[in-house]
Order: sequence, then structure tokens, then C-alpha cells
Amino acid sequence: MSERAARRKGGGGRAGRREARSHAVVAVKPFIERKIPYVEIVSEEGLSLIEHNADKLLAEIGIDFLDDPEVLDLFRQAGADVDGTRVRFAPGLCRSIIQASAPREYVQHARNPARSVTIGGDRTVLVPAYGSPFVHDIDQGRRYATIDDFNNFVKLAYMAPGLHHSGGTICEPVDLPVNKRHYDMVYSHFKYSDKPLMGSVTHYRRAQDSVDMAKLVFGDAFVDEHCVLTSLINVNSPLVFDGTMLGSLKVYARNNQATVVSPFILAGAMSPVTVTGTVTQILAEAMAGIALTQLIRPGAPVIFGTFAAAVSMATGAPTFGTPEPSMVIYAAAALARRLGVPFRSGGGLCASKLPDAQAAYEAANTLQTASLAGVNFMLHTAGWLEGGLAMGYEKFIMDCDQASMIGVLLGGLDLSDNAQAMEAFHEVGPGKHFLGSAHTLSNFETAFYRSTVADNNSYEQWSMEGGLDTAQRANVLWKKMLADYEAPELDPAIDESLQAFMAEQKASFADRDY
Repeated sequence: MSERAARRKGGGGRAGRREARSHAVVAVKPFIERKIPYVEIVSEEGLSLIEHNADKLLAEIGIDFLDDPEVLDLFRQAGADVDGTRVRFAPGLCRSIIQASAPREYVQHARNPARSVTIGGDRTVLVPAYGSPFVHDIDQGRRYATIDDFNNFVKLAYMAPGLHHSGGTICEPVDLPVNKRHYDMVYSHFKYSDKPLMGSVTHYRRAQDSVDMAKLVFGDAFVDEHCVLTSLINVNSPLVFDGTMLGSLKVYARNNQATVVSPFILAGAMSPVTVTGTVTQILAEAMAGIALTQLIRPGAPVIFGTFAAAVSMATGAPTFGTPEPSMVIYAAAALARRLGVPFRSGGGLCASKLPDAQAAYEAANTLQTASLAGVNFMLHTAGWLEGGLAMGYEKFIMDCDQASMIGVLLGGLDLSDNAQAMEAFHEVGPGKHFLGSAHTLSNFETAFYRSTVADNNSYEQWSMEGGLDTAQRANVLWKKMLADYEAPELDPAIDESLQAFMAEQKASFADRDY
């Protein structure tokens, strides 16, 4: 019997497949519990060499900490050599500070306790993309993002079972003043989602506003004792922390909120052209920033982050999904585990301007690398287009499909009696198919991952249903999700207090575009 005939005989036809999809069971979990080993590509000797070189970099060259005398004093008191804004660290100093108090893992609490996430250890938390000034969809093309777009993506992230976190600046709402838009973004996360969120980092006052809004939701004492916000603190690579990032880092660390200390590196431009040199720099920069969080408040939650990409040696343009950044992620993940802190990297990164084949394969390369390497906090999981300049509606849906697949992959192999399927072998025997067996019928709702956007039907059926490509199918899906969206419950008193706080703060100073 041909494969096509076998499918016709046992598959139940088009109506049967649709019925099966409509009754598919989707397991929604607050985060992924990893049950497979890490992929390690660097030997013990290689990792020790990189750690040794990072210590030399910190001791012999050092890091510049700009516009913040308080930070310089903290390092001086800890035993570092401070010369102007340059700080040099004796070998092992940063590591000893970090390992004395930085938590190996921690819980970030959501306003819905069932959505709280554990960050670190053998867990993976998948987070939307971050920071794009533009949005893109196949109906309207590329355009500046608005607060309506921001709200849409918060809603989509809330509804996506493969995403565990609401994220932060999912896109920049450029229709709002720069110095006030953070209020609306933080409010959107609290209003339209009950997953965990990220706070603002573009000014220390905006960071404090984020903390103060969180206190209205959770209460002052709870925020002081528990992590409810994560923040992205980018190193101004190479080897510089600027005043803006330091100001926000201090706010979050003092308030016991999480910081992702993340060297922002396009290898070849902001680091050496070699993987080993780049990872050495990443480790040095990250350790310096992580140590600072522990000097400010020992035990404050912190994540070793990196943004791994490279530039084209032909054009200077950023490139994504290539082998060298994957090697950076594998190596940095192993170094973070040795340091004893959670790790951030990865995401659905791509340079494509459209949700096309380039976008799909570049994103899949990075997503799979990050999941296999052991990333704990995967920022930019969904939506990233054009090197991060645009947040794509269709790309978001495509990446969310990949995110759900990552959850299945990291869940590992089921070795239960049911999974062994020995009764199915006895029932079917040689030369027959398993499609109608009792074991198949009892497991078909959960057997194998079912993509939300891929089409696996025959050419004829695909053609009859409109001949849509992946982006067109994703376009239908995101519109349906927004049409079906229902907001999670938010205590009216909390909602009122958030709105009153925003109104009072906005009225207290003039609009600015910086």
C-alpha cells in the first residue's frame, strides 16, 4: 500500500483532522522544566582559559564606569583599583563578590501567582522581543509603533501558551512623549496580562516609577522581599557602563528587583572577530556588572546576559543565525553555570525585513541553539525582525509556534509505560498500521506537536483552502487572537490607583522627546 493510500485509509479525512485539531490538548505551564542535558562545546580546559583571560582583562585593562561617583566608591571599598572612571579588579575579585551572595535561581512573581516563573537552574523562561521602534505586518508594511501596537503585542504575548513572560518594551510607542511613555507601557503589562513583566531602564527615575507602580500592585513590603520586575541593563560594549544604565541598575538592585546585566555585542565591531575573544570580553563585562549589583544589595537577583551577533566583514551590517554567535551562546551559557547565576541570551533573531524564509531559518537557528545551550531567560523569543528595528505581527506568531516546540523538546523523552507502547505492538503485529489501534486512539490528542502555522496537507487541499503561505496563515491567526482576547481580571482598586499615579506623575513635568 502506498503512503498516500495508507493516509487515506487510516487518517479519517479532512473533517477528521480538523476535529482532532479542535480537541487538541494544549498544556500551558508557567515555565519550562528542562529534562535533557546541556549541549557543551567547550572543554574544561577551554572554559578555564577563557575565565583566566577575562580576569586578566579586568585586571590589566579594566572597565569604565561613567558619570557615577557612587559606583566608583563602592568598587573602591570592595578592593578594586579606581583610576578616574576606570576600574581594575584583581583576579578573582568579581567572582568572589558574585559567588558570596548572587542567587543561583529565584522566583519572579506575577500578579497571577499561577504565572510566576522560576529563573535559573534547569528552567527556561521565554520572553517576547524588546525595543523595536517600528512594527510590521503584511497588510500595512513597516511603520512607526504606537501604544495601540504595544497593547496588541502584550495581549498576544498573554495569549501565547509558549511564552511565559510579558516582556518589557515590546515596541516603542513613538506616539507618546519619550519621558512619559514608560507609564503607559508598564500599565499595559499590568492591565492586559497577568504574566511577569520588565521595567523601564531609560532613566533612573523611570526605573523608580516602574518599581513604584509594582508596589501599587503587590504592596511595598512584598516588593522589598520578592522579585516582581526584571530589567535589562546593557553594557555599552566594549568595556563601558554608562550613567543611564548604572542609574537604573542601582534602582532595581536596591529594591531587590532583577537585573539582566547584558553585554551588547556585535562581534567584529564591539568585540574581537574571534569567538574566544568575544566570549572573554562578555564574561569580563558581565562579571563587573553582576558584582556591582551584589555590592549594592547582597542577594539581589541578577542574570548573566549576552546579546550574541556578528557583523558582516563585507558590509558592516549585523548578521544573525550564523554559526559563530551560536558558539558564543554555548560557551557563555557554560561560563554562567560555572559562575553560578542564571543566563540570558538567544531569541528569534534575524536580519530579514519580512516574515520570510530568511527570517524563519535565522530565528530557528538562534532559538534552538539557545534552548540546547541552557538559556534560562530567553529575551527576543518572538517578533524580532530587521535586526531588532521592527516587531513583526506575523513573525511573532511564527516564533510563538517555535517557542511551543522548544517546550516539547526540553521536556525530554517520556519513558512511562504508556510511552513504551508495548501493548500497541501486541495489538497491531507485523505488516499493519497503528492509526486505528487502541493505543493511538487513546493518545492521539497529545501525540506529536501540532504546529499552529505550518501546513502539512496535500497540495490539493492546501490549494482548496486558499493556497496561503506561512506569513498569510500567521496574519489570520494574530487577527483572530486579538478578536478573541479577554483581559485577565485586575482588581478595580489597583487599576484605579495605577491610573491615578500615572496622571499625577505625568502632570508634574512637561513632555520631552528625550
